[in-house]
Amino acid sequence: MEDNTYVGLDIGTTKIVAMVGSLNEYDKLKIVGIGKSKSLGVHRGVVNNITQTIQSIQSAVIDAEADSSSKIKKVVVGIAGQHIRSLQHSDYITRSNSDQVIDENDLEKLVNQVYKLVMLPGEEIIHVLPQEYKVDGQSEIKEPIGMFGARLEANFHVVVGQVSSIKNIARCIKSAGIDFEGITLEPIASSDAVLSLEEKEAGVALIDIGGGTTDLAIFKDGIIRHTSVIPFGGNVITEDIKEGCSIIEKQAELLKIKFGSAWPGENKDNEIVSIPGLRGRDPKEISLKKLSKIIHSRVVDIIEQVFVEIKNYGHEDQKKKLIGGIVLTGGGSQLKHLKQLVEYITGMDTRLGYPSEHLAGNNSIEISSPMFATAVGLVMNSTKSKSNNNQKNDLDDKIDIDNANDNKKSEKVGSVTIFERFTQSLKTFLDNAE
Repeated sequence: MEDNTYVGLDIGTTKIVAMVGSLNEYDKLKIVGIGKSKSLGVHRGVVNNITQTIQSIQSAVIDAEADSSSKIKKVVVGIAGQHIRSLQHSDYITRSNSDQVIDENDLEKLVNQVYKLVMLPGEEIIHVLPQEYKVDGQSEIKEPIGMFGARLEANFHVVVGQVSSIKNIARCIKSAGIDFEGITLEPIASSDAVLSLEEKEAGVALIDIGGGTTDLAIFKDGIIRHTSVIPFGGNVITEDIKEGCSIIEKQAELLKIKFGSAWPGENKDNEIVSIPGLRGRDPKEISLKKLSKIIHSRVVDIIEQVFVEIKNYGHEDQKKKLIGGIVLTGGGSQLKHLKQLVEYITGMDTRLGYPSEHLAGNNSIEISSPMFATAVGLVMNSTKSKSNNNQKNDLDDKIDIDNANDNKKSEKVGSVTIFERFTQSLKTFLDNAE
C-alpha cells in the first residue's frame, strides 16, 4: 500500500464501511475507494459474533481494495457502542522546579496521572481530553506551555470503555488479516468530518444517528466538552414499524426509507401504501399516517434522551451556550422532517451534516451521504496519525544526526499522544494473544 493511502474502518451495527483516501497535490483529502458490507455479528456497536464480524470486515475490505486498486494493510478503526461512558475529572501536579517554564513533559505527567484513575472492573480509559488548565490558581488557560508556575492543574474529559469489547474489535481486525493503525471514538471522528472550526468554537452538539446507537459530541471554545452514546438508533424505528404494521423487517426498512417521516401531521388519512403479502397471501395496506406516527413516537424518544445529555452538559448556563446549535449526521439523520422535529423539541438551530465539506471536490454523490460521516472522519484521522508518525521519524533522524545529548528533545519525541498509548497496549495484547 502506497504511503499516500489512508484507510478508515467503521464497524457499525447495520453496516461495515472500509474507506480509502489519498491526498491530492493541494493536500486535500480525496476518497478513492469505498467498500461496504452488511454488518453481521454487531449489536448496538458491540461485537457479539466474532466469526460473522470477521467475514463482514473482509468483505468490505475486499470491495474497497477493488474500488481503489490498492492493497489495504492498516486501518484506523472507530469505536462506539453502549459500553462507552464519559466523566469529568480534575487533577494537578506540583512542579519541583518552578524556575523553569512549563513544557510538554509537565503536561504529559499530568495526563499520566489521570490514566491512573481507578475504574470499574473491566473498564479502561480510552481518551483523556484536557479542557482548560490552571497555573498557580490562575484559571481558563488554554495553553500553559512556556508559562512559569509551581502548581499545574487541569479539568479533563475522560472517556471510558469496556476493555473486552474493544479487544474483540481489535481481534476481528487482526483475524481479518489487517493491521490496526489507530483507534478513535466514533463521535469524534464524525465531528472531524462534518463540523467547521467556527461551529466548534461557537458551541455545537453533533448528533450521529446510526443503526444501533446514537452518538453525541458537544464542542465549545474549540474543545470537546461532553460525549455520550445512547443505545438506540435507526434499528429500533424499523423494529417498531415491523411490530406496529405486522410486516417483515426488510419491508419495514424499505417503508421507513421511502415513505417514512418524523412529522405525522403532513400525511393525509387516505394516503395508503400497499405491500405484497407473504407467499400467496393478500397484499397489506398500510396508512402513511399510521407509519409516521410510529416513527414519530420513537424518534421523539431518541431526541429527548439526547436532549437530556445536552442539558447535563449545562447548555442553559450562559458560558456553556451552544450558539452553533445542533448538527445531525449518520444514516438515521436522513429521515424526512427530522430537522424540524429536533428544532421543535430542543428549540435549537439545527442543520444536516454532510461529510463532503472537508474533502477535495468531485467526490461521488454516495460519499456525501451523512451515513458515511464516521468513515470519512476515520480516514481524516488516519492522515493525522501518519503525519504525526512521519514527524516523529524526522525528529528521530535529526536527533540521531545531531546526537547532541539533548535528553529533553528525545523525551518530547517520546511524548505519547492520547490514543497512541491505548493503541500500543492493544497491539501488545494482540501479539501476546496469538
